[in-house]
Amino acid sequence: MEKRVSFRGIWLPTALVLPQIIITAVFFFYPAGQAIWQSLYIPDPFGLSMQWVGLGNFEFLFADRFYRGSFITTAIFSILVTVVSMGVALYLAVLADRLIKGSGSYRTLLIWPYAVAPAVAGVLWLFMFNTRVGVITWYLGILGYDWNHVLNEQEAMALVVIASSWGRISYNFLFFIAGLQAIPKSVIEAAAIDGARFWTRFRTIVFPLLSPTTFFLLVVNIIYSFFETFGVIHTITSGGPQQATTILVYKVYSDGFVGQDLGSSAAQSVILLAVVSILTVIQFKFIERRVHY
Repeated sequence: MEKRVSFRGIWLPTALVLPQIIITAVFFFYPAGQAIWQSLYIPDPFGLSMQWVGLGNFEFLFADRFYRGSFITTAIFSILVTVVSMGVALYLAVLADRLIKGSGSYRTLLIWPYAVAPAVAGVLWLFMFNTRVGVITWYLGILGYDWNHVLNEQEAMALVVIASSWGRISYNFLFFIAGLQAIPKSVIEAAAIDGARFWTRFRTIVFPLLSPTTFFLLVVNIIYSFFETFGVIHTITSGGPQQATTILVYKVYSDGFVGQDLGSSAAQSVILLAVVSILTVIQFKFIERRVHY
């Protein structure tokens, strides 16, 4: 028999929920409302006056080819980060789940990169791929490859994708290893007795049972690639070369804090929030149908 918790009055549940409501209102709804309000004006850099322009900021943005190009850059970057981080994490989780000896040590080592802040991770990878003193650049030079992410757009994109994915692999690994351990071993053993090999068992049994975890990580990683990769891009490429790594969130920073175009920056933040919200709704509307709980 299922037991349900019930409250006799509304005061206790209200008191329990109120702190979270206040935090959400202060740190999400109020800033979002301010961004929407400021996107309809053109303020001066000193904040002394504001001119009403309505949707003028949005019209200016969509007429800017550099801003339209940042949509393509963001799409490529987010897809690569999500696929790389989730793919590598799933592979490592499967290997760690099959280990018998030393599995705890391997799991601990794989979790450590998650504790590294994105900006610090960007600095670490920047040192390794530095065009003058980078150790990886030096080895690539021995192999005859001249690495220069400062001038090469493809190499710059590859570097920020690697650095962004590296720190996220540990997060995905935690959920994948937990999902693998939750799968009943009897089901896998029955398939093995029937003659199914490892990859057949993984494709037909393990991965479908991991679909709730995979779907959750898909949503979370896309949001991560849109917002939390700012520190990596800022420390490694600063959006260059030629805005090849300028994603939407970095465009908000460069136009608002560097260019002091506060109205355009506010409009970009509104558009970014709308894009992420639409993507999340699409994922829950169409992709979740394939999830087996």
